[in-house]
Amino acid sequence: MTGSGYDAVVVGAGPAGSIAALVLARGGARVALADKAAFPRDKACGDLIGPRGVQVLADLGLTVPDAGHGSDLLAVGPSGRRSRLPAFTGRSYPGHGIVVPRVAFDNALREAALAAGAVGVRARITAVDKGPDGTARAVLADGQRLAGDVIIGADGALSTVARLTGMLDSAAALWGFAVRAYVPGEVPLPLLVLLESAPWRIYPGYGWLFPGADGQANVGIGIGMGGTRHSAPLRGDLDRFTELLRSRGDLRPNADIGPVVGGWLRMGGTGTPAAAGNVLLVGDAAGLINPLQGEGIAPAMISARLAAEAVLADPCRAGPAYTRALDAAFGHYMPGASALQRTLMRRPRAASASMRLVTAPVVRRLVASTWSIYWNGLTDGAAPRPAAWAARGLERTATRLAVLARGSTVPPGGHPRTPDGPEPPGGHKAQ
Repeated sequence: MTGSGYDAVVVGAGPAGSIAALVLARGGARVALADKAAFPRDKACGDLIGPRGVQVLADLGLTVPDAGHGSDLLAVGPSGRRSRLPAFTGRSYPGHGIVVPRVAFDNALREAALAAGAVGVRARITAVDKGPDGTARAVLADGQRLAGDVIIGADGALSTVARLTGMLDSAAALWGFAVRAYVPGEVPLPLLVLLESAPWRIYPGYGWLFPGADGQANVGIGIGMGGTRHSAPLRGDLDRFTELLRSRGDLRPNADIGPVVGGWLRMGGTGTPAAAGNVLLVGDAAGLINPLQGEGIAPAMISARLAAEAVLADPCRAGPAYTRALDAAFGHYMPGASALQRTLMRRPRAASASMRLVTAPVVRRLVASTWSIYWNGLTDGAAPRPAAWAARGLERTATRLAVLARGSTVPPGGHPRTPDGPEPPGGHKAQ
């Protein structure tokens, strides 16, 4: 690596940024880990880390202050019927997730990165430019610059790094928004509620009630917005949803929710390329949120690890190597799931009918098991069983749907193939 200030500058110290910085630092790289916030800090999230995220923690030897394991989930269909979505141990992931409030989870990962040698920087990034030696430089609000061979943008769905480098195309993105709050309650199983806006017209999202720490459950609601980012009255929807939970006995009648926080979702690997020159995007900044259920933590951690490994292998060719690795990890699932989500949003009656199958009395066992594997993005690496075979069939069908929707010029990762990705402003590419 060159003699610049840092080998890599990571912008954003959430799960993606901290994992990237951790892997880089352990590999001997000089890393700056920049974030505008003081830690610990909170984030809008369901606080449930899925099996693939748990596996990354195990692979890296990390422990976090979890509030317990979560295995099966309980789905409530539009009809009000309930069905258990079983958790299966895969060949490459465990059969459970964990519950960790983001205020504790993010801080633990950041502390691990700093302990490994990453340098923490509290600063807001206002520009990204190029140094005379070809290094990328993150310009701070006070005018100082953090220079590195590579910049890794890990700064969320509205990524400042992606916007400043011209990598973010909002019109090409698949958007969503979610809100959550904490509420007093003991939740035996994570609860997913499939809602309807009107009879046989699916609500464009779902509600959840997840276990939490210290007697506080996590309640939230999220929606898909398709290709437009617009305001949505989710606070009112959350109030109505919590009232529904009270009426069904899932929350106590006097359980009042705490402060509500929300955040944007950019899903399906849409809206940006994975890399441009020596700028790499990971996690939410790369749009790597599951478009069917909104999980972003596991994809964030996986992508961050892949980006860091590509930088350690060869910083001059990290962008193309990372893009290929990302396609291998998510290209079989994300485009098809995005196409399926768009299709379901355009056909709310058909979507209601299909979601009712998840809890239908006669077929729900097979349907719920299949949906559990596919919906959670666990088809790749699933252990052989009928539900896994059915999930693979569903994935292939969704992939064909994506090909029809996007045309044959778009590869599995969702971006036109070029040797090095699009150029950031200034026309500089890694050589």
